[in-house]
Amino acid sequence: MAEEAAPIRFGILGCAEVARKVSRAITLSPNATLYAVGSRSLDKATKFAASNGFPPHAKVYGSYEGVIEDPEVDAVYVPLPTSLHVQWAVLAAQKKKHLLLEKPVALNVHDLHKILEACESNGLQYMDATMWMHHPRTTQMFHFLSDPQQFGRLQSVHATSTYAVTPYFLENDIRVKPELDALGALGDTGWYCVRAILWASNYELPKSARALHKPTYNDAGVILACAASLSWEDDKVATFYCSFFTNVSMDIIVMGTKGSLRVHDYIIPNQEKEARFSTSSNSNWLELSLGWAPNPSDHVVYNDLPQEVHMVKEFARLVGAIKYNNSKPEDTWPIISRKTQLVIDAVKTSIDNGLEPVEIKG
Repeated sequence: MAEEAAPIRFGILGCAEVARKVSRAITLSPNATLYAVGSRSLDKATKFAASNGFPPHAKVYGSYEGVIEDPEVDAVYVPLPTSLHVQWAVLAAQKKKHLLLEKPVALNVHDLHKILEACESNGLQYMDATMWMHHPRTTQMFHFLSDPQQFGRLQSVHATSTYAVTPYFLENDIRVKPELDALGALGDTGWYCVRAILWASNYELPKSARALHKPTYNDAGVILACAASLSWEDDKVATFYCSFFTNVSMDIIVMGTKGSLRVHDYIIPNQEKEARFSTSSNSNWLELSLGWAPNPSDHVVYNDLPQEVHMVKEFARLVGAIKYNNSKPEDTWPIISRKTQLVIDAVKTSIDNGLEPVEIKG
């Protein structure tokens, strides 16, 4: 194999459930390969590699250090608890490993800055693992939102991300432990909502955020459900709701002066190989308000590869361009991550300050 075509060698830090999905994506991606996995338990790492498609030559380590110290590892995927991200992401960057970081990427923007600075100073590619961003449907939906004749000017966005958890989850999952993932539902499901709102607004930061009501907490003070509103200088508005108590919901409603977009499964499509959304443009009432004219249009996007494979492919492509062609890291992904974290931080501050509005400064 010519060097320029050699796949990017991934190491994985930890054996979280989501790492199984990303391991599969790396296996399916033509420009990536599973090369190493590390866990605090060698036995756990060995079992993870055996059950998740790692090739026979893959390295298995009983520590995270083993992966980031391995000179053959090009990039690391980090699905560790959020409280550990800044430590291990910075160490990985110092060892010249490109970084695919699971969301939420940090507990606050101060920690994220440390991660991004470590990547930038070492000439490394950074990307957060918000998988739906890479689905072909997302591109098609954005084309519609960018059409001044079909959509017009953005007026409002509403996003949800919810799922009903089990009693076991509420007692044991890292997402309800303040020492592991202190942001709780705001960091987990709220991250998707905030990213969707920023995506729909072409990543224009809102001027302010305000929590809409007192969140639901567990006994340890971790947020289990919350809602917030965002506003812009030009009077655009957005709202979102995230929860560990509500039936699965992954909705985006985007409204413009001339059209609207609706999607019911933006985070995880109902079917792996096809994804749907609906649009309406320049609509009005029929005679006696008996219906719409024209009716909303339904769209289906077919894809051979799951969205997480598209994510890995794109990340590996960027890493390969740096490794083989001396390209510069793509800065779009760090900028988007930072803006998402800024909004999350503002909502958290509003919650902590008794639901007062909080200015968002870029």
